[in-house]
Amino acid sequence: MGFIEKAKETIMNTYKRNNVVLVEGKGSYVFDEQGNKYLDFTSGIAVCSLGHCPDEVISAVERQMKKLIHTSNLYYTIPQIELAEKLVKLSGGGVKVFFCNSGAEANEGAIKLARKYHRHKGSNKYEIITFFNSFHGRTYGALSATAQEKFHKGFEPMLSGFQYAELNNIESVKRLINENTAGIMLELIQGEGGINECAKSFINGIMEICSKEEILLIIDEVQTGVGRTGRFFSFEHYGIRPHIWSIAKGIAGGLPMGAIIAVDNVASALEPGTHATTFGGGPVICSAALAVVNTISDEKFLASVIEKGYYLENKIKELQKKYPLGNIKGKGLLRGVELTLKEPSRVVDAGLKNGLLLNVTAGNILRLLPPLNVKYEEIDEFIDRLTKTMAEV
Repeated sequence: MGFIEKAKETIMNTYKRNNVVLVEGKGSYVFDEQGNKYLDFTSGIAVCSLGHCPDEVISAVERQMKKLIHTSNLYYTIPQIELAEKLVKLSGGGVKVFFCNSGAEANEGAIKLARKYHRHKGSNKYEIITFFNSFHGRTYGALSATAQEKFHKGFEPMLSGFQYAELNNIESVKRLINENTAGIMLELIQGEGGINECAKSFINGIMEICSKEEILLIIDEVQTGVGRTGRFFSFEHYGIRPHIWSIAKGIAGGLPMGAIIAVDNVASALEPGTHATTFGGGPVICSAALAVVNTISDEKFLASVIEKGYYLENKIKELQKKYPLGNIKGKGLLRGVELTLKEPSRVVDAGLKNGLLLNVTAGNILRLLPPLNVKYEEIDEFIDRLTKTMAEV
């Protein structure tokens, strides 16, 4: 019995998996059990931010594994303190960090913090406004915040306390504001929802509402953060700083980590006993994340993400002249390309045969998430393989 057959007999059927067993990876490439090589333009869905098995992450993990693996958060550890210090500096100071294990956990914590902050002030505000086509996670609070019915189906009823508005429609937000509104939560580029980008004028309008109504702005940076758009946090493109933001995915180079960052006066609402996690911020994970953050936060590195994003976009524009490819969306190395053909998922299947790992989201958006240190020649190779793939479908 092969590995895929064993998996089908033993693992819950919750993923639509490709029929390939990956066993090794380095940089922008992975290899299956038969030795076939694939160029990975998914990066584990934006997780492997420095590619597969980056040397700096491996070295950091190996060093820490030999010293201390786990203590719980009843004690301080140096890697956690150093990582928090780095994130506070990158945030411009005046913030505190809470470490957890995933993006869903980070968003759950952000929702709890928003409610706790208002209780701390003596207010009973509790409602969170989120946006259609958003995605914030699969746990019940994050799922209830996710305004996509397809993810709710079969798990109803969703938790109360969430209202859904239309992205880039400020009037739809204003209509939902009431005395119970505690926060407005959004992705500046909706990832799972189809690479839908917030307009600057819309975000300015949101900021005005939050200021006027004493509402917290919560930015979900799980997919857009840690350099993915060419800034360490995507909200830097807008010249703003939210009250609370969540990060995860690419922060630890492939290992599970999430974090909540909040401005000091909001963060102070969480006191001992109000929020916790057993594994969050462990010394091994923090050592890995510190290696990643130190690399990605370099200004030249971030500039290269923007440059490579434009290079990739221009290469795809050349293909638009010949193949059914529509709008190109996104920033940096978070890109979406509209597939204007029947059964867009065929592109993923054909790409696999041509040595490409691809992902289609929101039905017809080819989501491109290469490692942030992808090489220009690897982008050229991607275009060659995509050209062959599009010709076949």
